[in-house]
Amino acid sequence: MTTYHFIGIKGTGMSALAQILHDSGKNVQGSDVEKRFFTQEVLEEREIPILPFTKDNIKEGLIIIAGNAFNDDHEEVNAAKQLGLPFYWYHEFLGNWLQRYTSIAVTGAHGKTSTTGLLAHVLSENYPTSYLIGDGTGKGHEKSQFFAFEACEYRRHFLEYEPDYAIMTNIDFDHPDYFTSIEDVFQAFQQMAKQVKKGIIACGDDEHLQHIQANVPVLYYGLADTNDFQAQNIHEDEQGTTFDVFVRNTFYESFTIPQFGTHTVLNALSVIAICHYEGMPAEQIRKLSTFSGVKRRFTEKEWNDQILVDDYAHHPIEITATIDSARKKYSDRSIVAIFQPHTYTRTKTFLNEFAESLKLADAVYLCDIFGSARENSGKLTIEHLQNLIPEAYILNIEDTNQLAQYEEGVLLFMGAGDIQKFQKAYEESSV
Repeated sequence: MTTYHFIGIKGTGMSALAQILHDSGKNVQGSDVEKRFFTQEVLEEREIPILPFTKDNIKEGLIIIAGNAFNDDHEEVNAAKQLGLPFYWYHEFLGNWLQRYTSIAVTGAHGKTSTTGLLAHVLSENYPTSYLIGDGTGKGHEKSQFFAFEACEYRRHFLEYEPDYAIMTNIDFDHPDYFTSIEDVFQAFQQMAKQVKKGIIACGDDEHLQHIQANVPVLYYGLADTNDFQAQNIHEDEQGTTFDVFVRNTFYESFTIPQFGTHTVLNALSVIAICHYEGMPAEQIRKLSTFSGVKRRFTEKEWNDQILVDDYAHHPIEITATIDSARKKYSDRSIVAIFQPHTYTRTKTFLNEFAESLKLADAVYLCDIFGSARENSGKLTIEHLQNLIPEAYILNIEDTNQLAQYEEGVLLFMGAGDIQKFQKAYEESSV
């Protein structure tokens, strides 16, 4: 039987795709660096082999899927092309695979992973469903009716996809190492919209999405009464958030989610809209209430008298949303932001916006900038951000025990790099 070999299998999308192929009865193996990542636990549970990088891994009989973090210079990529093996970049293979199902792409600058996770949960509770979530979670089902997947706009990779449906959460300027402006980002989403086959669910509260044009119906959701699907009467208590949904200004149903913050209501509303559009009854959609969340999106842990939160927030808008969730859920506790910027280009582009969003916390700690695989150095330092937040502290890995001073505080460890090592160091210092 043919074996699929994943170059960079510990990447979040790659790990999820490997799980999908494994669950669908395929032989799967992969290679990566030896450093441990949170994504490999589920691979190990499925007994998917993970090998160290070496060109000797590449042999006849393999189908190669390479992660987008790499290029033709990588030893395994180069070896695969020299042997003439069937070769796909991650987004190319995914574009082919999703054609087997009724596919729903979830895209947007923010909220993709949480929304994909919520959609996958509701669909899976009611139908055979395959899904690929950007937190490294994937599931395949040979008889799947639906395929829910996260579609990333970076380098316009999502243009490899022609989904039946698309949820578009928002359009914002990010990935400044690739996109030149918000107009450049918009044009990418506009091109993606033209490739959708059946329908688009778009956030009507987003000014850019209001101008999206498509060859299929576009249904809007949001808080404004101009939307096709509107959330009203939002109420929060200790259990989560309850809200009423109106469809074209007519009351439809009330729903409850165990999350907090306006952005979580919008995520849920997009899922309600696509399920309603597909004819799913309300009692099935109410499975929203049992969604436990996705990895690294407000992932909580009780620690002594504190709450520790691990969150992927790496853009000012996401930091603001994470702090908002913490404020609403823990209104009587102090909120402490521990932030590790991700990439020098993003940090430089949004330096002032990062400062303003972090100031919403009661205390701020800053960790050194985490450079991506595409940029390993930069003249910018974390002190440039600290200068804009005079009350902020620089946090070193050996000094995390100072966070213990915030009794009953909520500690938000935020970033897309390796911010988890700071949380781990803190836990080890405060046992």
